[in-house]
Amino acid sequence: MTLTFIIDALVTVIGITTPILLAASGELVVEKSGVINLGVEGMMLVGTIAGFAVTFETGNPWLGILVATLAGATAATIFAVLVLSLGANQVATGLALTIFGIGLSSLIGSNYVGIAIDPVESPFPDALANDSFWRVIFGHSPFVYFAIVLVLAIGWFINKTRAGLVLRAVGENDLSAHSIGYPVIAIRYAAVAFGGAIAGIAGADFSMVISPLWAEQMTAGRGWIALALVVFAGWRAGRLLAGAYFFGVLMALELYAKASGHAIFPSQFWAAMPYLIAVIVLALISSRDGKDGKAPACLGKPFIPNG
Repeated sequence: MTLTFIIDALVTVIGITTPILLAASGELVVEKSGVINLGVEGMMLVGTIAGFAVTFETGNPWLGILVATLAGATAATIFAVLVLSLGANQVATGLALTIFGIGLSSLIGSNYVGIAIDPVESPFPDALANDSFWRVIFGHSPFVYFAIVLVLAIGWFINKTRAGLVLRAVGENDLSAHSIGYPVIAIRYAAVAFGGAIAGIAGADFSMVISPLWAEQMTAGRGWIALALVVFAGWRAGRLLAGAYFFGVLMALELYAKASGHAIFPSQFWAAMPYLIAVIVLALISSRDGKDGKAPACLGKPFIPNG
């Protein structure tokens, strides 16, 4: 195993892990507020087609990322209106949002099938980004650096700031938070919109970096892995990085199996592993007792103020 192979593997793992890490980071904030949004996959797909279409039409990838962010936030806001203002079931509405995202992205994307765009490149000079050694640090797209900074910032926000404490209080006991004057619904609206915006950016990473060629449902279920990753991390930002890269290694093994043709297990085995492990993790953690890894107490429960 050569150094070049190791660097290639690390670059691949980091790249394919980034959209999962982004989507999971946004969903962590949503769930900390006491809301569970199962529409992550749908919001990612909305961001995927929005970022791709705007980038292709304007030639400006930064505008594409901005529109993908707004598209994800808009889809999430629709979900928030239904579940927070109208009292719809969070699980059913989240699933409906995923179906909506799949259909909308397919409809809009029908005009872009087979069209390619230039991928978003590393923000660092070519001498560093393309160097055989330093590219493991400097050879990534801006999405990678943003994802790492974001998860660290979210961890700091939740654990070290007053606003983060309020967010956790709303997720743990919404009635108590309401009784002392905190606007529970407004805080949850903000959290849901933030999660949708980050999911939109995660989707844009697929169509603007990982595979800058439009194809239907190109997120391939990564939104569901992001949901499982939040549980896998025990609703703690510090564990998201390790969990995300664990799933990233599994997905990289699928690519290796396809490329090598002589792997011990076929590529289909590795393709199924992230989803199989996600189901196992959800089952194991849901059966655990104790405070460690415990979900926010109000997660998925509607807020009904007393009087």
